[in-house]
Amino acid sequence: MARYRQRVCLQDGLKLDLNRLRKQGFVRPGARTGPLGIQWTNSYTGETTAFGLISGSMDLPGESWFRIELGHLNQRITLVPRRRHFGGYQWYFICPATNRLVSVLWRPPGASRFCSRYAWGRQVAYASQFETPSDRAWRAQGKIKARLIGELDPDEWDLPPKPKWMRWSTYNRLEARFDHYEDVLDTGLLEIAARLLGRR
Repeated sequence: MARYRQRVCLQDGLKLDLNRLRKQGFVRPGARTGPLGIQWTNSYTGETTAFGLISGSMDLPGESWFRIELGHLNQRITLVPRRRHFGGYQWYFICPATNRLVSVLWRPPGASRFCSRYAWGRQVAYASQFETPSDRAWRAQGKIKARLIGELDPDEWDLPPKPKWMRWSTYNRLEARFDHYEDVLDTGLLEIAARLLGRR
């Protein structure tokens, strides 16, 4: 049974994932970057939900920072590297509210700044905490489909074919998960039908 939504859903807000930002070139160790434009989009509709500017400096030890400008928000966040066991460094944000080292910061709807999940406490929850098993199955199938769809027409495919760059073992694993979620949805429909027939 889905919970009554009293808390704010994190995924309805904005997310900064430092590892993803590094892969996309918004920040680079040993360099200054930006300002570069970033946009957030709704994963279901594809609509742009917000647009901002990102700057960063990872060139001076102990003085690395990240800046996000978004409407009236102009927030500077400290960045720190930590040595990995097998060589190299892992970079983290220092949460402005809790001083924890985190890879992801959130700005839930109505919030005035980005902070870690821990800073928001029980004011927020993940979308999955509000969902029924059927809702979770729909969401999971949508994520798998979005990962595979590429340039294809989403209405043409239930499960899109394997992209050229993907390994067969990965595709087969995604296909098995997609089928599992289909079974969950079928079970949910059967339960609803049984309830409706039982009322007659």
